[in-house]
Amino acid sequence: MLLAASLFFLHPLPLEMPKAQAYLVKEEGRMMLEDRYDTLDLWTSQAVVGRWEDDDGRQFMVSRLSVLPPKFAEGMKTRREYRKGAVCIDRKRDLGARDEAIARLLPFDLPEEFSVPRQEIRNFKEILYLHGTNETAVAAAFLPDRPLAPWYLAVWELLPGDDFSVAIDAFENSFLARWDEVVRRDLRSEIGLNDPRAERDSPGRRPEIPSERELLREDARNSITNYLQWRATDSSEFVVLDDLPREVKFVEALTNELPVLRAKYAAALPTAIDGSNVLAIARIFRDRDEYIEAVGEELGWSAACWCPLRRELVAYYPERGSRDLMKTIRHEAFHQYLSYAASMIPVSPWLNEGYAEYFEDENSADWRLDGTIADIEAMAASIPALMEMDYAQFYAGTDSERAGKYRLARSIAHFFEHGAGEVRFDPFKNVKKLYFEALFKTHDMRQATENAFENQEKARLFVSEWKKYWLSR
Repeated sequence: MLLAASLFFLHPLPLEMPKAQAYLVKEEGRMMLEDRYDTLDLWTSQAVVGRWEDDDGRQFMVSRLSVLPPKFAEGMKTRREYRKGAVCIDRKRDLGARDEAIARLLPFDLPEEFSVPRQEIRNFKEILYLHGTNETAVAAAFLPDRPLAPWYLAVWELLPGDDFSVAIDAFENSFLARWDEVVRRDLRSEIGLNDPRAERDSPGRRPEIPSERELLREDARNSITNYLQWRATDSSEFVVLDDLPREVKFVEALTNELPVLRAKYAAALPTAIDGSNVLAIARIFRDRDEYIEAVGEELGWSAACWCPLRRELVAYYPERGSRDLMKTIRHEAFHQYLSYAASMIPVSPWLNEGYAEYFEDENSADWRLDGTIADIEAMAASIPALMEMDYAQFYAGTDSERAGKYRLARSIAHFFEHGAGEVRFDPFKNVKKLYFEALFKTHDMRQATENAFENQEKARLFVSEWKKYWLSR
């Protein structure tokens, strides 16, 4: 099948958010997480406005050529720094800049000469084919016949054995003839500096640059603008993106629960990090294959996961319904919260996984650590080793051994929330606070655990009181 009659009969592919690198900064007496990005990665993520695939695996991409790509020497920048320095491409005068943008996005070298369509196609000022002698992909830059519309680039990668001449005809008849299915929606989404009108209509003036949080929200929403079945639901602190059927009420339930969950997380593990520039993103797929496309085959066994590098909680809606999914999201949303609360510094798995397990359960206060006296004494003896573990050690072993570590970590979180405060003189009330202080100072999870308990006597007392609590339950 060569290019469906409508682009939207093709399967949408996830648009990746750029990879973030976290910095812990102090600003006006506040500690903040500052995300910085490779500027070329950030530019590419904003230039590409849609990716699709047909039933046979041919991929199709549309990009907007409205901003000049950055130089490699520009290095890492925040979104606001990038936006402040971005240069718009004038669609009539900056043809060299247009070609530079095209060269960054083409899957092959930019040819020296362009060619034109075989047939007259309305609603374009200009269409330039870019494939030259290459016949592995159809590529065209096109300028819509609309005021101030930027140049676009469409790339359709073919399969071995495809007839290139037939592919050109299909491209002209099936995509270019229906160009407005993508471009009309995309033009409505253009805001701020990405719109060439930003500087051309107001010489000497630049629009006010939004906050990091709002720029992140803009990118998240733009990642679904050209996917008809996708929607965005957001509040001040989060945005949920989904392509679930409208009759499925999961997103409504999720958006009601997320603020409640985040308040619970913050109450249990408060942080000195100012989160005013943080936005929690959740992306919910209806299709498991699309979910795996987004997270990778190595996580194909999962139903949801927190992807810290791209700052997204990603999930898919299982056929059996949402009950188990909501449980998993409570777990992964805690990882998301704690990553921001710790400014992306790795947190000890006994704390991170323990509290994630604790918050999975709506009735976590009623949970019991089942086992004999000997079982509980053996678990108590293993607490010091568990608290020393890194993630490789925590996840190592058989399924049964890992389950035991998760169970023990959850029991520690449960004790902090329901038992530690009842111990005489409340000796553990500052443990979590001291943990974060040491973590921000040393960036070392083991050192943070050691500092949190202050001395060996308090660490031994913790194990003893943990054992008393669970033996009394």
